[in-house]
Amino acid sequence: MTDRIIIFDTTLRDGEQSPGMSMNLEEKLLVAEALDGMGVDVIEAGFAMASNGDFDSVHEIAKRIKNAVVCSLARAKPGDIERAAEALKPAKQSRIHTFISTSDIHLKYQFRLSREEVLDIIKSTVTLARTFTDNVEWSAMDSTRSDRDYLCKAVETAIKAGATTVNIPDTVGYATPDDYGALIAYLKNTVPNIDKAILSTHCQNDLGLATANSLAAIRNGARQIECTINGIGERAGNTALEEVVMAIKTRADMYPYTTNIDATHLTRISRLVQNITGAMVQVNKAIVGANAFAHESGIHQDGMLKHAGTYEIMTPESVGLTKSNLVLGKHSGRHAFRERLNELGMEIGDNAFEEAFHRFKDLADKKKDIYDEDIVALLDTESRREDAIQLESLHITCGTIGPQTAMLSLRVDGEIRRATVEGNGPIDATFNAIAALVPHAASLKLYQVSAITQGTDAQAEVNVRLETPQGRIVNGTGSNIDTLVASALAYINALCKLQRMQARETLLPKAG
Repeated sequence: MTDRIIIFDTTLRDGEQSPGMSMNLEEKLLVAEALDGMGVDVIEAGFAMASNGDFDSVHEIAKRIKNAVVCSLARAKPGDIERAAEALKPAKQSRIHTFISTSDIHLKYQFRLSREEVLDIIKSTVTLARTFTDNVEWSAMDSTRSDRDYLCKAVETAIKAGATTVNIPDTVGYATPDDYGALIAYLKNTVPNIDKAILSTHCQNDLGLATANSLAAIRNGARQIECTINGIGERAGNTALEEVVMAIKTRADMYPYTTNIDATHLTRISRLVQNITGAMVQVNKAIVGANAFAHESGIHQDGMLKHAGTYEIMTPESVGLTKSNLVLGKHSGRHAFRERLNELGMEIGDNAFEEAFHRFKDLADKKKDIYDEDIVALLDTESRREDAIQLESLHITCGTIGPQTAMLSLRVDGEIRRATVEGNGPIDATFNAIAALVPHAASLKLYQVSAITQGTDAQAEVNVRLETPQGRIVNGTGSNIDTLVASALAYINALCKLQRMQARETLLPKAG
């Protein structure tokens, strides 16, 4: 008999806390609905107390989600818990996730509380949360650096107060598989009422061990894994959802468990999160990287031609990659385009489809072959048509004979603005022109170009990172067959995110 592992996704909370990963409401809804469609059990939609924007996100996601439990994080404070409960009211199934530290270093320097005071806070806040929902999760922040016997007391207190899930986070990414697995086993064997709650893992990836630690935990009795798409999150990130799901699926001999995840959605949702956040995964990223199913070595290729199982432990199709060689072009019609969208798992309305189809035709006039990656990029660009800043036109003068000049036209809040600006090269000129039309104090921290597909006519994908004087970071992405246009689109996308960020209320401190 197999045990089911609960998949708790925190892409929209911990993932969004990573510098530059901020999402607007529409983007969060897209990700939340994709997570729900994939079979995620619990979606941590945000931290309702952090800001009005976060509250609205949790509230709207709670309205929309059909199957998953919708969760809001809350510090161990009555106001946080009440705010979370209010945001979760529309949810079919809700969970309040409250936390406080249990390590002596946190209690002494961050919270300035005694161990007994913390136990009293756990009891009162978990009890309060239970008045709003019978699904309450309590987390022992920095548990892997906590005294084990005191941690056991804290866990026992939380369960007595009504916690139905107890999370043992490796908040600073300090644990290794051996000691983390042993910690879970110790709790299972020591806490007298542990059978009344589900043990959960939440592992940061500071030592690159988040997935290994999570897997060690479930072998020792944990039954929930907290994770994010592509492993995004604070510092070095979190346990990657796609890695734990496929490890369980592939190594049933070691992990005789099941999940509710439809793994064929993994590639699509990975691309969705990449496009929204601008955080592109490295090409050799497990499961969803561009090279995850690529074979160049002659020995590997020979084996693959004889039998795929010689060098592949899972099939591309199992994670949502298609092996279709059908390439769209300028003669492809609406039916073929619609079929390809369906294969990619992209559902759009009739009006949006017509607009996307016309953009596809425009692209096909410039580019001979249209690949899946081109279509994903095209729809991502289409989703920005309501942004406050729109590129109208760009003309560049460049080459060995200067000056390099950008003639730029933007539509800003419906108003056309134009500028002609020089720079040290075409990119500098373009970015200077944008800054002249939309003044801001942010500085450019990253400019990165990559080709979406092969060939000299491949679309360029550009990633731009801006940082404000206050240290706030945003990422922007843009794609176009013209690298300079893609660069302008990426910079504009980052500026739009910056404006939305600055329009929000000042955020309260977020959890680690």
